[in-house]
Amino acid sequence: MAAVPPASERRRPRRGSLERPVNGRLYRGTWLLVGLPLLLLAFSVARPAALQAPTLPPAFDKDAAAALAADLTTNAPNRLPGTPGATSATRWFQEQLKSYGITVRKEAFTATVPGRGQVRIVNLLAAKAGLSQKTIVVMAHRDDSGVGPGANDNASGTAALLELARAYAPTVRASLIHLPYSLLFLSTDGAVYGGLGAAWFAAHAPEAPDVIAVVNLDAIAGPQAPRLELNADTSRSPTPGLVETVRAQLAAEIGADPRRPSTLRQLVDLGFPYSLYEQAPFVTRGIPAVTITTAADRPRSGLQDVAARLRTTRLGQIGRATQNVIDALQQGVALAPGPSSYIYLGSRIVRGWAVELVLVGALLPFLAATVDLFARCRRRRIRVAPALRSYRSRLGFWAWCGVLFALFTLLGAWPDGAPRPPTLDNVHWPTGALAALAVLAGLGWIVARDRLLPRRAVLPEEELAGHAAALLALGVVALLVVATNPFALIFLLPSLHVWLWLPQVRESPVWMRAIVLVAGFAGPLLLLWSFADRYGLGWDTPWYIAWLFALGYAPVPGFVIALACAAAAGQLVALVGGRYAPYPSAAERPPRGPLRQIIRRLVFAQRRRRRAATLPRRAAG
Repeated sequence: MAAVPPASERRRPRRGSLERPVNGRLYRGTWLLVGLPLLLLAFSVARPAALQAPTLPPAFDKDAAAALAADLTTNAPNRLPGTPGATSATRWFQEQLKSYGITVRKEAFTATVPGRGQVRIVNLLAAKAGLSQKTIVVMAHRDDSGVGPGANDNASGTAALLELARAYAPTVRASLIHLPYSLLFLSTDGAVYGGLGAAWFAAHAPEAPDVIAVVNLDAIAGPQAPRLELNADTSRSPTPGLVETVRAQLAAEIGADPRRPSTLRQLVDLGFPYSLYEQAPFVTRGIPAVTITTAADRPRSGLQDVAARLRTTRLGQIGRATQNVIDALQQGVALAPGPSSYIYLGSRIVRGWAVELVLVGALLPFLAATVDLFARCRRRRIRVAPALRSYRSRLGFWAWCGVLFALFTLLGAWPDGAPRPPTLDNVHWPTGALAALAVLAGLGWIVARDRLLPRRAVLPEEELAGHAAALLALGVVALLVVATNPFALIFLLPSLHVWLWLPQVRESPVWMRAIVLVAGFAGPLLLLWSFADRYGLGWDTPWYIAWLFALGYAPVPGFVIALACAAAAGQLVALVGGRYAPYPSAAERPPRGPLRQIIRRLVFAQRRRRRAATLPRRAAG
């Protein structure tokens, strides 16, 4: 028996062999093509100009606004939509503006709220006509969660809205000034249920087509520094002119730039659009909108949210900055609306199309190496068709799970409601529905696994074909992501570039293959971690994201693409775990299909039980 040479003397497998099937040179060389999108991204960086406000001092009275906030929390501490407290808050708001000589219009509608059914939502509008029908909207929601008085969230924003409206009231000398644009002071309802009031106004209000800018005030008297919320319900961003104007005016009042989401968080929000703030419905429709807040990504209103804890100085700073923004917008300079996307970096922006090009460019090395791997299999006459059929069976199982999810949604397993983000305070797992879903999915897996179980030793060539088929499927998934939302590649690219090397480590120890496999889940885990951390969902995150799809807030194509990706990941898991088998040929398959075989076993088992029961009777006879 020949002696085994030491590890230091073993020769490295040659390129293109079964042990090193991935073309590393091609993969590294294709990365050079990403240089062109990066160059375009560098040239797309711009510094938008802020609109300049007049030198007149703002008339915002912080003490009066704080008194209004305290009065609202006293008169209506529970302003949950559809309750008597919400009606009291509506009446209180109307009375406050009536004392200023301002007419208030009421717009009421009903919306389906998960867990509550039909709820009456009431928006209140106060208009100041300008020389043009083009309208600037300043808004704040007056409802709260009902847990506490809601002094900061959002009596502070409602009080600032009233104080700003007073500055343009008919009884004030400023009313004699003819404004270039009309002003609309909007008090929305239903914000705690995903911004129902704002979404309805953006979709149905008569003034909506003429809106050129929206400034939303939400929880503006907290202890934290002001923060800007920019994201939408789709992969869009507000126009840089409005964002820079708001940033400049806040910086002038506070002495520092307001906070904004980090670059990574902005990419995550573009890849999976989601927002609890009311600028989102407007930005989705191409209307420039920004929210100013001192709260976190998840607004919280508890028993400690009382008027005594309001930061009057902060309220005054944001109120004056908002009035300066209004005056700056009234200078007759139109903002450029549209369905564009941006990444905001301080006072600079990176255009979304440049970011998309970089993400698509980062996909090219994977596609080139995967196509080359498939070509190598073809040259070696390695059959990939059975591996593709194996993926098809896994895809069929995940499609079955998707159909069950849709069916259970129609049957009411998930609380039904408007396609808006549901509240984060009452997220419950539907244990009964999930148990039934798991049982039916398990039955589907019993049928599918009959064609996926190893019946013999799997050859190395067949394992390589299994990897190639899974990687080809992931390539198709990536192209579908590019066609629907290129920003979502941020969740897929880690999987592609890590799992590409699984064929290369097939002969490595199990722990190394497991590390490579687990590392490929970094993209989906990024999305889960973002929701769990930013919105305090913890282990409820998977259920909440599924709820977004069930409500129709998250797009259905994304759900379908995720199922196709799960099927490819399942094939790679089977390969790493040593449980993979190519789709059996006709000679390897049993004469009966899995369904017929299961029914046959059940029938025979029933017959055996009957025979066992009749034998004692015959013996006794």
